[in-house]
Amino acid sequence: MVETTPVNRLANEKSPYLLQHAHNPVNWYPWSEEAFKKAQEENKPVFLSIGYSTCHWCHVMERESFADQEVANVLNENFVSIKVDREERPDIDDIYMSVCQAMTGRGGWPLTVVMTPDKRPFFAGTYFPKQTKRGRPGLLKILDQITKKWSNQQEKILESSEELVQAIKQQDMKKQAANFSSNDLDKLVKEAVSSLKSSFDAQYGGFGSAPKFPSPHNLMFLLRYGKIHNDQEVLSIVEKTLDSMYQGGIYDHIGYGFSRYATDEKWLAPHFEKMLYDNALLTIVYLEGYQVLEKEIYAKIAEEILAYINRDMTSSKGAFYSAEDADSEGEEGKYYLWQPGEVKEALGDKLGSQFCQTYNIIPEGNFAGKNIPNLIKTERDKLKINHEFRKARKKLFLAREKRVRPAKDDKILTAWNGLMIVAFAKAGKILDKEEYLNYAKEAADFIWDNLIRKDDGRLLARYREGEADYLGYVNDYAFYIWGLIELYQANFNANYLERALILNKDLIHFFWDQEDGGFYLYGSDGEKLITRPKRVRDGALPSGNSIATLNLLKLSKLVSNQELSDMAQQQFEYFYNQVRKAPRAYSAFLISVLFNQQPGKEVIIVKAKEETEMIDIFQQKFNPFSVVVVKDTKNNDKLIELISYIKDYQVKNGETTAYVCEDFSCLAPVTSRDKFKELIE
Repeated sequence: MVETTPVNRLANEKSPYLLQHAHNPVNWYPWSEEAFKKAQEENKPVFLSIGYSTCHWCHVMERESFADQEVANVLNENFVSIKVDREERPDIDDIYMSVCQAMTGRGGWPLTVVMTPDKRPFFAGTYFPKQTKRGRPGLLKILDQITKKWSNQQEKILESSEELVQAIKQQDMKKQAANFSSNDLDKLVKEAVSSLKSSFDAQYGGFGSAPKFPSPHNLMFLLRYGKIHNDQEVLSIVEKTLDSMYQGGIYDHIGYGFSRYATDEKWLAPHFEKMLYDNALLTIVYLEGYQVLEKEIYAKIAEEILAYINRDMTSSKGAFYSAEDADSEGEEGKYYLWQPGEVKEALGDKLGSQFCQTYNIIPEGNFAGKNIPNLIKTERDKLKINHEFRKARKKLFLAREKRVRPAKDDKILTAWNGLMIVAFAKAGKILDKEEYLNYAKEAADFIWDNLIRKDDGRLLARYREGEADYLGYVNDYAFYIWGLIELYQANFNANYLERALILNKDLIHFFWDQEDGGFYLYGSDGEKLITRPKRVRDGALPSGNSIATLNLLKLSKLVSNQELSDMAQQQFEYFYNQVRKAPRAYSAFLISVLFNQQPGKEVIIVKAKEETEMIDIFQQKFNPFSVVVVKDTKNNDKLIELISYIKDYQVKNGETTAYVCEDFSCLAPVTSRDKFKELIE
């Protein structure tokens, strides 16, 4: 008799993470009414497991427990088991992660939750081994205890779960609006800067101790503050951190791109998975660092990240994939590690020895007996090293390609694509490279053509294998709108500004709290979960509410719409009390505060012909608080439709003319390039 591998309901899903569990003996369900109905009818608790496809400890828990018949038997007999991809359902993940943090004081993935058939949680944790070890309780033991309590103390469980849900609801519904002045917001900014300064690691860069996350939005905030106040200490903190991250093993010196975080304080040993959003945000901050700190190596790093994205993370249709795994052949980091002999085999003895000496590849290994290429101990100029070993690194990349590559999560997420559109658009204008703008345009068009629901224009969150699904969340709207704004600011195609305005209107319609302000995590037309939170605290990603606020301010300036600016002020009021408790945890929110406080310029350039010198002057300067509109002498119907006042702006004396307005007043129009440069500086 031929044995067959079991297949569960996850085999019908599109998520690579869910498909990884489709052959488990656990009778998994996707999150669905069918699953909860079964739990209700059979009076069983729901075992909820949340993770994502490139999560190392998710793989470990699957191998140890979910692929194990003994664990599967217990789950199948006593529970209804549900698997969720946190990247497809950030609403479910956010709510139950908050539960886990409230119950245990910590969180992470895999996230393990047990709840009643009506979705009320009563147990939460993260990774559990099959059997108790290293002080961590075993899953079998936990399941046995829960099964007994469910049988003997069900009433008590239902009561405590209801109390927990009510507490979470009250926290999420709590009115936070406060009266405050502009000085109060300024204090928040200064407190955040002071806190980041005090936790700065002067030896290795970054903040705090291991593990270290890049958190590019912190650096973007500090760059803006340092530039405004000419604070050299703040700028040197950013410079040291950008230098140290690049020099460390968290950066892939062979194939480019950054891993998710470093497990040590030196940035040497990464958790090897690569996420699209990290690489998008890091591209942005290295580009901005290049503008402010004028270090050529930062532009080079940004270009290398984008080369990695273009080579390995871009679909044939122009949109961007989500992530690459940390593991290959069942080992974390195996694909990325080297021995001196492997380097010399690819490069020859002489060049191989030079490479090993420069990139710290040693016989005893710098990581678990093997080596992560890095420049931490190398004193030489990094730009020279980058150029000198360019061909050698290419040879090593080709040699590495013969190994088994880590798995790729090839789903296309609207939110993360939005961030990468920002990165490519900024790279195009800052580095004056048309091909980057084309990549941004292709991705933006793909989302518009494939992830907007045809019948009602609703933005969707995920695309894979020809299928778009899941109603877009606040991050999908906020990040994609940001991408469209940046693309308009880079190529001045009014279609992108129009799309940003359309989606911003939908964001307000589906997500805005008309009574108190703030954007909800999921839309009014979405599935009703146990609570409907509004989030403003940053994590690995900047907060969707904060980016939405920044978008409101930018769109308000671009199309002269005071109502959008008023909504941004309401955001400041609503979230002020929350942010003031720990300002440094809200750096994206504080970026929007700085944008609001600075007398940024509104620039209108009316082109007399095809020359772009004035545009180039504006785009290649660090102007994070200013916006620019470009009008041609023809084909302006769309632009005038969106920005009615623009029709009155004309060229002077047949020459390209710039109108610069600041702090509610406009200066005399200029046609001289030098005079324009003076005005914007």
